[in-house]
Amino acid sequence: MKYRFMEAHRGEHRVEKMARNLGVTRSGFYAWARQGKAPRREEDEHLGELIKGIQQEVKYRYGSPRMTRELCRGGRRVGHNRVARLMRERCLGARPRKAYRATTKSNHGHPVAENLLQRQFSVPAANRVWVSDITYIPTAEGWMYLCVVLDLYSRRVVGWSMGRSLGVELAVNALLMALLHRRPPRDLVLHSDRGVQYCAGVFRRHLREYRIRQSMSRKGDCWDNACAETFFASLKTELIRDRIFQTREQGRREIFEYIEVFYNRRRLHSYLGYLSPEEFERTTARKAA
Repeated sequence: MKYRFMEAHRGEHRVEKMARNLGVTRSGFYAWARQGKAPRREEDEHLGELIKGIQQEVKYRYGSPRMTRELCRGGRRVGHNRVARLMRERCLGARPRKAYRATTKSNHGHPVAENLLQRQFSVPAANRVWVSDITYIPTAEGWMYLCVVLDLYSRRVVGWSMGRSLGVELAVNALLMALLHRRPPRDLVLHSDRGVQYCAGVFRRHLREYRIRQSMSRKGDCWDNACAETFFASLKTELIRDRIFQTREQGRREIFEYIEVFYNRRRLHSYLGYLSPEEFERTTARKAA
């Protein structure tokens, strides 16, 4: 076990120092390493192929922590350091993140709501707090805009809409989809930024009709709606990256697949104990029953 520990941490600490601290000799470690090198190489090759297959399946969206969890879920007992090394050596890491740009237009004359959320992002049950935000999607035909509604309990996207403009209908359509899918109880809180779409009278009328309490971030403070912005950062890193969709229709298809097929049902979420949002809701519902 000591030699295995030294092998796993060779890139982080000197062999001489580890041998001294563990009470073994360098020569003994090197003899052990030579003896087990061939089988280890074969294991690494097999494991590397498994990692490559998973990355291709999830379109290179996993870093080493999620990859380790995915392998363990599949029955492979493997350490994070080894997975990270194999991903690094084989250039199988996740695609790098791009900077996020906000699209909020808060210079308007509409009234704004109080910040009820106050960065309390941990929620005890589903349909207690939803968050919403809007982002831009580049296409060769021009900009397309995406609005999402997430349930803070499971981080699941419960409503979304896409359109060519930043009009209020973008936010209304996402809200109506979420209401149709979830049918929340009264006193649900919906949190957003101060964008004109969320302050418009038609959007507020829908909130009043369904007894939803409105909450808004403080002016210029993106951290008040961090969970929604984190979702967009993941979307742009894991799906869009440096691409520009050729058409808006292509963008719609791929974003639909990302949200409904990958993110909600497959993507392992660190906040949820490396379960997907759907798995998390299903697991907690069983425990509650």
